[in-house]
Amino acid sequence: MMFRPALPFVLLALMAGSAVALAEETGLLATRTDLSAEDLARVVDVTRPTTDFSKAEAFEAMSGGAGTSIATINADIFSHGSENLSSEAEERFKLGNALFRKLWVSAPSSTQASDGLGPLFNARSCQECHLKDGRGHPPGADGNATSMFLRLARPARTPEEAAAIARHAAPNVPDPVYGTQLQDRAVPGLAAEGRMVVRYTEEPVTLSGGETVSLRRPVYGIADLAYGPLDKETTLSPRVTPQMIGLGLIEAIHPADILAGADPDDRDGDGISGRVSLAREPESDRLLLGRFGWKAQVPTIRQQAADALSGDIGISSPAARRDHGDCTPAEVACLALPTGVQPRLGDTEAPDPVLDLLSFYSRHLAVPARRKASLPETLAGKKIFYETGCTACHRPKFVTRRDTDDPALSFQLIWPYSDLLLHDMGDGLADGQAVGSADGREWRTPPLWGIGLTPTVSGHTFFLHDGRARSLTEAILWHGGEAKAARDRFAALAAADRKALLTFLESL
Repeated sequence: MMFRPALPFVLLALMAGSAVALAEETGLLATRTDLSAEDLARVVDVTRPTTDFSKAEAFEAMSGGAGTSIATINADIFSHGSENLSSEAEERFKLGNALFRKLWVSAPSSTQASDGLGPLFNARSCQECHLKDGRGHPPGADGNATSMFLRLARPARTPEEAAAIARHAAPNVPDPVYGTQLQDRAVPGLAAEGRMVVRYTEEPVTLSGGETVSLRRPVYGIADLAYGPLDKETTLSPRVTPQMIGLGLIEAIHPADILAGADPDDRDGDGISGRVSLAREPESDRLLLGRFGWKAQVPTIRQQAADALSGDIGISSPAARRDHGDCTPAEVACLALPTGVQPRLGDTEAPDPVLDLLSFYSRHLAVPARRKASLPETLAGKKIFYETGCTACHRPKFVTRRDTDDPALSFQLIWPYSDLLLHDMGDGLADGQAVGSADGREWRTPPLWGIGLTPTVSGHTFFLHDGRARSLTEAILWHGGEAKAARDRFAALAAADRKALLTFLESL
């Protein structure tokens, strides 16, 4: 059986010189400049993939390093701050939490620090989409799509549009009428843009031993469009809100470690050709690695928070100065409504320190400790996870950079189970929408830490970018493209081995 471990970054960097070539192309660092020779040797040793599955690895249960939450496992387990925060930092975390839960209202309002909602929007607060900081879900029988929305985009048509995408200043081109995403809610007196419609068909898959699993294939549409038709080339990409834990640790991974895992031309011939995503930070105009979002189109937590405020709630901030949110010039009635900008507070609806505090909160949501990491059935599943080739994309561990300006995130051994790269996931998961560096078949490898706690926190087991998978088994069976070989090995396993692998995933 194939065994393709996640190699430590030094070995990966040596492989065909891919990391150096990418660094020269992007201007990013190809080597760890934050470490002494002694530290570098320690990092190489500790991130080397294990070959001993008889016991848990050292510190394996502490998925988020010293900041790992050891709180009681309950529905609030994703909402704790990093355990290693100082008292001052903990105060900032609590202030950010209050802003994360804050309900915004339409302008003008007597609560001037809270007005500016929309005018078109998907939610009134961050918490409304990221309930308990957990994973969103597709619309249920009631049609509520609060924690899932449709991204809208079309191909470039002009030299100016193509140039903006080429320099990574824009991920794609929004629909000329409906903008970057469909807003299904609006302030009083204004029509919402429309509502998501999803239909499913069931497709049976037979596994080794005769077990049958039904996969549901979704088809998406929009009903009740209020401002005319979509552009004929606009594509729809459904996105559930991802869980929030461990974001600051992901941001603290050194670019060289991510670059080192990339093999865009598959020079080693293993069928895995992960690519880095690049994105330009609007405030600084710096070209950075994309790390966040389903297609790794966002480079920083601050930008992710700003984009969510603007696109989901319609609130402007220093990093996304759109006072009318996602309203387009074609939506005249929306642009005619007042905004929530209060000059005495700042020149945006959420001036600093609002965005800073929201970013700090998001940066320090702790990863929970592993459960049952040392049990024989978990270790057996871990071995199968490695042997089936899952670690080719779901890289188990990193050590964060030592020179981060946030001591709680510095030099931590973490276990995200992701390489943070873009991978072709095949026709089955393709949405046909290019976003930044990603084409219509590519997705960022999502971190797996906390995945076993989804039922506890979110009350469901819907997985993948659009929640189509109703179990971890279904999620694995949807893997195609570069992941098809690993998916086929999973399907060919004996039932007891499949159960063991799922037991391992549920321990994360």
